[in-house]
Amino acid sequence: MQVIAATISQLLLAIAVPYFLITVFLGARVARLAGSLRQHEQSNAAEPTERYHLYFLVPSLNEELVIGATVQRLLAYRRCRVVVIDDGSEDNTALVARRAASEIRAQHRLRIVTRRRPDARQGKGEALNAGLPVVVRDATARGLDFDHVIVAVMDADGRLSEGGAYAPLPSFDDPRIGAVQLIVRIRNRSKWICRFQDVEFWTISAMSQFARSLSGTVSLGGNGQFTRLSALLSLDGVPWSRSLTEDLDLGLRLAAAGWRLTTTATAYVDQQGVESYSRLLRQRTRWYQGHLSCIRRLPELWASNRVSQVALIELSSYLFVPWLIVLPWSVLQQWVLVELAFGQGRGVFATGLGSPVWQIGYALLWYLISFLPNLVIGLVYARRTRAVGLGTALVLGHLMIAWNYIGYVAAWLGLVRMLRGRSGWDKTPRVRDAGAGPVPAIS
Repeated sequence: MQVIAATISQLLLAIAVPYFLITVFLGARVARLAGSLRQHEQSNAAEPTERYHLYFLVPSLNEELVIGATVQRLLAYRRCRVVVIDDGSEDNTALVARRAASEIRAQHRLRIVTRRRPDARQGKGEALNAGLPVVVRDATARGLDFDHVIVAVMDADGRLSEGGAYAPLPSFDDPRIGAVQLIVRIRNRSKWICRFQDVEFWTISAMSQFARSLSGTVSLGGNGQFTRLSALLSLDGVPWSRSLTEDLDLGLRLAAAGWRLTTTATAYVDQQGVESYSRLLRQRTRWYQGHLSCIRRLPELWASNRVSQVALIELSSYLFVPWLIVLPWSVLQQWVLVELAFGQGRGVFATGLGSPVWQIGYALLWYLISFLPNLVIGLVYARRTRAVGLGTALVLGHLMIAWNYIGYVAAWLGLVRMLRGRSGWDKTPRVRDAGAGPVPAIS
């Protein structure tokens, strides 16, 4: 048993570590070639692309604390229209949204879709499906070409970077592009719990997304998701499913239909981080359950003759990550740590020599292998943010090992929920956003 565990753990490391390092290298290269985000922020915002017409869908459930600032910021892009889907709110979400639009005299570009139970609160995907017909009717009445109508999904707490609404549009000049996903930042990152979430989004996820743009298989997220209307309508049935990760599910369906999915390094969307560990665990459990359940899309991808071999390999690998990497390693890592501390040179740490020097050297080797990805994460985060020093970056990298346990627990909880057929969730409540700032003047 010990030999088997040692072999599996070494195999997982042999796959996961090189894959991670290659992903970071490719992601950094793509970001560098696309231009520095800092340079972009210091330049003027991108001019609106006249060929495209932008609609924002904002699914909302009890969002009165944040919806006003979001509506005003989106409507500041004067060539866009905003559709707020009030999904059975019990607060003043719709009233606050209307008032916010009126304050900047943009109420004619705001639509409120009001849903009531039993139709309401059936998941984010169902709310988005309820808002899409409003876009189709309005675009049809305006005589717009659906290939040039872009539907952007925003969370009610989402904030685009300067020019963020226009930055994805040039990517749609390539007729193969079905969607563009913005990179995510965490806004309230002064707390450690939110800082770690920012590290995940701004470094781990960002590098992965940049690298995956090379194969056109970027994962779609629920915030900052820009999709061509004709791509959405090309799918069988409604675009968004009832999956707990309807965004990931949509991306897989678009890929199977032959659309390429990409991102941009010249803009981002920020959002509130979860400030409670219990709520964070619930959120991550939902994400893992959704990711695990999306494995059902593999037959559709494999049967499609519109998916390239490179894209198929990448998408398949991504779907297998929680099954073949996260779940097994969450167990094997504990065995490795026990062996390191109490194995006395047996099993995975056996050197055949028994010398203390060799044992220490071998332990250092395993330390390097185990911590290298996390150290790289810390260093890349420091370089991308320019907000933390080298020492803080190394501390963050080491502490990410402990942070990973949230993901391990969430993965197993998600698996148990999936096996038990449980899919209901309560929405994570917002907090009042003191850092929303003034509405920018955008043409």
